[in-house]
Amino acid sequence: MRGYNAFFLVAGKGESNVSELNAFDVALLDAGVGDLNLMKMSSIIPPNVRLIEPIKLPAGSLVPVAYAAITSSVRGEKLVAAIGVGIPEDPQEAGVIMEYEAPGVSKSEAEKIVEEMVREAFTYRKRSLREVRVIAIEHTVEKFGAAFAGAVLCEV
Repeated sequence: MRGYNAFFLVAGKGESNVSELNAFDVALLDAGVGDLNLMKMSSIIPPNVRLIEPIKLPAGSLVPVAYAAITSSVRGEKLVAAIGVGIPEDPQEAGVIMEYEAPGVSKSEAEKIVEEMVREAFTYRKRSLREVRVIAIEHTVEKFGAAFAGAVLCEV
């Protein structure tokens, strides 16, 4: 297993005149991860991994990311993407990431929902929760829109 020792949270939104995929690409750029090769991972933070402020990783890097993403071409539709991370009391235990994306939900509603998801995940794992960190973003579609939130694993 690779020695990931840190993670950070990012969020971005994007708009395009051409396609939903282009809007998603703009959202990735807005989040600061647009020039990385994102490897979608499931929702676990390894033990002994610490939260850091976002850092710039080398372009083209293969990077594990748990993420929420949504795109739409419905003009005026509100999009939201949110990530919640549960950090365990015991650093020897794994943390949990929960992803949430939806149309028509506010950023504050998404933050509450994803935090509740994290708390429940810790409850049924029977782990003590030290803290929950949440990042969310919303975007109103003009032509093609996207919202993205992610938890990025890295080595520092």
